Amino acid sequence: MRSRSAADPRRAFGAAVREKRRSTGVSQEALADACGLHRTYIGGIERGERNVSLVNMAKLADALGVKLSQLVGAMEEHFPGVADGKTR
Repeated sequence: MRSRSAADPRRAFGAAVREKRRSTGVSQEALADACGLHRTYIGGIERGERNVSLVNMAKLADALGVKLSQLVGAMEEHFPGVADGKTR
């Protein structure tokens, strides 16, 4: 199994989702309901265990009240290796 470094895009995206969700005071369950996704799937995303589809990324951004580009930008802000393309 491949190790997942901090620069892993899945972990970076998950951290960005978790940060935004927490800053808005929304629970994983409420976010899942707003997206039409399962609560455990949201948890897996936030832990970097899921390779999230573009469609679900857009659903998450919409439910969090941000543009998808802002969510992706948060990945790059907190995990510079993702922006550099150093994901391995």
